[in-house]
Amino acid sequence: MALARVSPSSLAGHRSPLLQSFFRPFSSDFPLRSSRRRSSPIAAAFSLASQSAHAAREGQVMEAPRPSSRRPWKPTCLYYTQGKCTMMNDAMHLEKFGHNLKMDLPVNASATDKFKPQKLEYFLILDLEGRVEILEFPVVMIDAQSTEFIDSFHRFVRPTAMSEQRTTEYIEGKYGKFGVDRVWHDTAVPFKEVLQEFEDWLGNHNLWKKEQGGSLNRGAFVTCGNWDLKTKVPEQCKVSKIKLPSYFMEWINLKDIYLNFYSRRATGMMTMMRELQLPIIGNHHLGIDDSKNIARVVQRMIADGAVIEITAKRQSTTGNVKFLFKDRIR
Repeated sequence: MALARVSPSSLAGHRSPLLQSFFRPFSSDFPLRSSRRRSSPIAAAFSLASQSAHAAREGQVMEAPRPSSRRPWKPTCLYYTQGKCTMMNDAMHLEKFGHNLKMDLPVNASATDKFKPQKLEYFLILDLEGRVEILEFPVVMIDAQSTEFIDSFHRFVRPTAMSEQRTTEYIEGKYGKFGVDRVWHDTAVPFKEVLQEFEDWLGNHNLWKKEQGGSLNRGAFVTCGNWDLKTKVPEQCKVSKIKLPSYFMEWINLKDIYLNFYSRRATGMMTMMRELQLPIIGNHHLGIDDSKNIARVVQRMIADGAVIEITAKRQSTTGNVKFLFKDRIR
């Protein structure tokens, strides 16, 4: 079934005066307040005008429901993932946008017979976005033994070394195609602030404490490739003039695990999903959606009997990275 994208601009030539009012831009001058309550999504259908208006407000494109799904798929509210959704009491908003990432990461209880004991308790799936500077920092946390969704951390990141004009052009090119540039401008904060909030989040889950330092406690980052933690985070720390945190010193490159378990190479997330016959959810290269999709690959691999373990470690004294698997993606 083809995915149907609906945006206010696509209907510009067909608006009646009444419809025109639905597409009038929403004001961004609203107070942002944290909201961490998880709400069960309500399956419902809206008129085209109502769907598009809310899509414009949340900065998300629309996709047609998948025929195999028990409920209509809905885009995740990207204000909610950052603890800044102010519309949790708006029934129409809740019907249109997802506020529970667990719904995208279900566990098939009948497919656990091949599960093997994991060496870790938690996997933190990380998929950064941004080539010049980091623009998005999304983490999806799942239980390593049951593969159930635990929590998520998501922040859009505001560059500090780029000019305002270049940043605007960069964001329009990167996120404008998804319709989420508005959300980015409303919520993005500098990388240093993102890490401070992330460390609080890690502490709340007893995964790391600043006074103790060291690597993550009982958990590890999972990335699709080495670039995120081998290259990009150290580069961004230099730009932001901060020391590389100790919890970024080791990680799991899922490409290496995939190669050694299935005895076949995968160039990236899309290859893995295609070979495992997993349909993509959301938008490829929107970090939070990619993190969810990589988490789904991890769930599937564990269901197939894979053991997910550390593949790379950075030496604190030299900064050199040691790769622990003989057969790995280079």
